[in-house]
Amino acid sequence: MEFNEQKNSQSAILGLQHLLSMYAGSILVPIMIATGLGYSAKDLTYLISTDIFMCGVATFLQLQLNKHFGIGLPVVLGCAFQSVAPLIIIGKHQGAGYMFGALIASGIYVILVSGFFSKIAKFFPPVVTGSVITTIGLSLISVAMGNMGDNADKPTTQSLILSLTTIAIVLLVQIFAKGFVKSISILIGLIGGTLLAVAMGAVDFSAIAQAPLVHVPQPFYFGIPKFELISIVMMCIITTVSMVESTGVYLALSDLTQDKLDSTRLRNGYRAEGLAVLLGGIFNTFPYTG
Repeated sequence: MEFNEQKNSQSAILGLQHLLSMYAGSILVPIMIATGLGYSAKDLTYLISTDIFMCGVATFLQLQLNKHFGIGLPVVLGCAFQSVAPLIIIGKHQGAGYMFGALIASGIYVILVSGFFSKIAKFFPPVVTGSVITTIGLSLISVAMGNMGDNADKPTTQSLILSLTTIAIVLLVQIFAKGFVKSISILIGLIGGTLLAVAMGAVDFSAIAQAPLVHVPQPFYFGIPKFELISIVMMCIITTVSMVESTGVYLALSDLTQDKLDSTRLRNGYRAEGLAVLLGGIFNTFPYTG
């Protein structure tokens, strides 16, 4: 009994670490897009809160294991970073309606091609999916550097101290700790960095006190979706890249959990992802991927 309670506690802590790790990415995408399109603080608040809510919905869909959708593996869906630049381009030149219309169309596209894509997933060995994920990671270095200074041109001394201390804590735990403590190095780094930020007066809780307890997502918040071929094709290409990325995630988790996947479960995983992208377009958030 004690062993089970300990395992449950460890699972809850690891889940919290996973949640906090993906949380940063989930708010970064709306911040980057809203900044690129010059949205107001009110619109940015809507995007962030709705995006976090939809990440939960998308993850719930993916965790299902039935005959229609869901990979049935511990996959957390977050915003696809590779969609940032194309969505800003569409939003600037066409408007929000065409941006979210392209998302809706690309979600339908993913659902329609999920069966075919599950048949060719075997042609994406780890070297291919790993290269895609690595490329996306490398492209985000500039984003991480920008956030070291709150997206300012030059990081401040304070922001450098906070960011480098957080990284140092994570690395030290990884190097010197063992077992379960080593596995929660990111969580320890986040907590340590936050406590240091509080001590330095860099944390402001006033926005939390003013925020509503419940935020209800609204369909078509930015207006009725509009559809334009070039924008749709662009987003379909982006979602195809996301599917390759997700394939690597699915197969890696399959190996870790020793839960073998067949083409039907892969198809259902892609379907869940397509449904999440479709809902993102309807509720005016962004595409989701594993």
